[in-house]
Amino acid sequence: MSDRTTEAPTRHARSLRQPYQQYHQRSVPAEDAELTHTGPGTPCGEYMRRFWQPVAMSSELKDMPLPVRLLGEDLVLFRTGDGRVGLLERHCSHRGTSLEFGRLEQNGLRCCYHGWLYDVDGTILETPGEANPKALCGRVFHGAYPLHEFQGLIFAYMGPPEKKPAFPHFDIFDLPGDRLVPYAINTPCNWLQVHENAVDPAHGVFLHTIISGTQFSTQFAKVPLMEFHEEPGGMFCVSTRRVDDRVWVRINDALLPNLMRFAYAWEEAEQVLLFGRGSGTKWTVPLDDTNCRTIGWRHFGELSDPRKMGNEAEVGLETVDFMGQTADRPYDERQRVPGDFDAQVSQRPIAIHAREHLVASDGGVTLLRRLLRQAVRDLAAGRDTTAVDVLSSGVVSTLGGDTVVIAPPQPGVDDKVLMQDVTARVLAILTDPANGAGEARRKRVQERLAKTFPGLGRIA
Repeated sequence: MSDRTTEAPTRHARSLRQPYQQYHQRSVPAEDAELTHTGPGTPCGEYMRRFWQPVAMSSELKDMPLPVRLLGEDLVLFRTGDGRVGLLERHCSHRGTSLEFGRLEQNGLRCCYHGWLYDVDGTILETPGEANPKALCGRVFHGAYPLHEFQGLIFAYMGPPEKKPAFPHFDIFDLPGDRLVPYAINTPCNWLQVHENAVDPAHGVFLHTIISGTQFSTQFAKVPLMEFHEEPGGMFCVSTRRVDDRVWVRINDALLPNLMRFAYAWEEAEQVLLFGRGSGTKWTVPLDDTNCRTIGWRHFGELSDPRKMGNEAEVGLETVDFMGQTADRPYDERQRVPGDFDAQVSQRPIAIHAREHLVASDGGVTLLRRLLRQAVRDLAAGRDTTAVDVLSSGVVSTLGGDTVVIAPPQPGVDDKVLMQDVTARVLAILTDPANGAGEARRKRVQERLAKTFPGLGRIA
């Protein structure tokens, strides 16, 4: 066989370089199951179970049990009469009746079918239909997961009981005057395509500004310089823009596996801003492989909403004060002015990574997938889960937020180089562990930024 024959592309490969080729592209490859599947026993599902995951807003628990689906498991969430919260396997250990039809009592949840009473930890308290109603008590335990309630959200730990980590304490919990307002939105697609959104700075330029009109900051219309970096337990993406004599450095950070801290949505970079702390903290939690829940807090206060553009009244169950996050608008309006919901859900129920053609601006997506894949494989191989350790090591420092400094263009200096230099100096300060943690870190960062970039203006 001649070299000419072996080196020539196949007929199919040649056809893909020509127009009108859908005939050759009709078969859809399998999804990236290693990252997108999260049910019991799956590699990514077992990894996600090592972390505290938000299940629901506290306000969702009323006078009836709440059926929930989480990581492919059917569960029931409830609050007892004495105020404790429980998360049980949904089907009664006796005959399998759903406990969503159970009765809330002072010390547990009673099945409607034969009256078995369960404590929040799965202890069977009563089997009243038996001659000895205490016979199974202490010998059989119903499936249950531990919970932690904090700032209006209820979190579950679904991993091995002996591996349960401490509940994480993030620096943004301690911002003076900051109000954490819970919200939760269900989205009918795979968790990863929703989660990746915040590490994709380019979509803010087009989806949120040029294509759909200005939905947030007018400055998003400028294509930024983009950088993507690893950090302990995750990654962060940086968008740098020039606004007159100022340079605006915007950071979103993603901590593994599914936590996102995102910068201020309406920042216009009109004034100096030293380490603004951003609009929100959210988790993208898989309900199953084709449904997920974005759940977390919107932040309100001088430090997190300096332009007072947010609206607390629009934040809650299936609603948030960001345009385009749900399907609550008429379809023709969503076609003309699409939002995040439309872009994410329309990628298919599970996005097909093998069909993508990723480019340089997708560096955040590429890095996030690589880090997640490595972490999933590390756990499967019995190696340490670094991200768990990071989240359990005291006050967890985050980077999400905005810094705007005076840095005018300089004659004879490539402005791109100047902006890259500003970004490097900002990052060197923000990521320096010598700053300490918590509120002391925030103040120390501001002091160092002010000395490095002199100029009068707003200091958050």
